[in-house]
Amino acid sequence: MRVGLLCPLAFYLLTKGRGDRITKELRVNEQIRAREVRLIDEAGNQLGIMNPRDAMKIAREKELDLVEVSPHSSPPVCRFLDYGRWKYENAKKGRESKAKRKSTELREVKLRPKIDEHDYMVKSKMVQRLLEEGDKVKVTMMFRGREVVHAHIALKLLEKVFNDSVELAVIEKRPTLEGRNMTMILAPKTES
Repeated sequence: MRVGLLCPLAFYLLTKGRGDRITKELRVNEQIRAREVRLIDEAGNQLGIMNPRDAMKIAREKELDLVEVSPHSSPPVCRFLDYGRWKYENAKKGRESKAKRKSTELREVKLRPKIDEHDYMVKSKMVQRLLEEGDKVKVTMMFRGREVVHAHIALKLLEKVFNDSVELAVIEKRPTLEGRNMTMILAPKTES
C-alpha cells in the first residue's frame, strides 16, 4: 500500500470531531525524542546544549515542564515553563481576540420602485440601523414586468436611501442594473 497525501475526504474524516481546527501541540517532557537539545530557562537565558534527560532533571527540580518550542531547528530548542498554565493563557488570549474581532456581514434590504412613503421610511431606518451595527448593506431594487423600463425612478430612490444615511455610510458599489434588479452596496464609515 502506497502512503502519500490524504485525499480531502480522508482528511475530513480524520479531523472530524476535533472541532475541525488544527492545533499546534508541542512535545513536552518524555515526548521529546532528540539526542540533544538547546536549553532556555524560564527567564529566557540560554543554558547551552545538553542531553534531554539532564534537562528533564533540571526541570523537575524547578517544578516546571520541559517544552520543545522549536522542533525543526538543529538541535531542537527546549524551554522550561508551566505547560498547563501556558496553554490556558494562550487559549484565553485566543478567546479574547475572537471576542474583539467584529466580522462585517453583508445584509440585504429589498425595495420596489412603487414603494409607499411610510414603507420607504421603515426600510431607510433599517438600512441606517444595519450600518450603525457595522454591517455592509446591499440595497436591492426589484422590478416586475415593465417596471425595468423606468430604471431612472429606481436610481432616484437608491440615491435617496444613500442621502438619508450619508453621515453613516459610503458607497462601496454604485447602483448597477443586473437583470431585473438594481443593486447598490453601502459600507459603514470608518472612524479615522
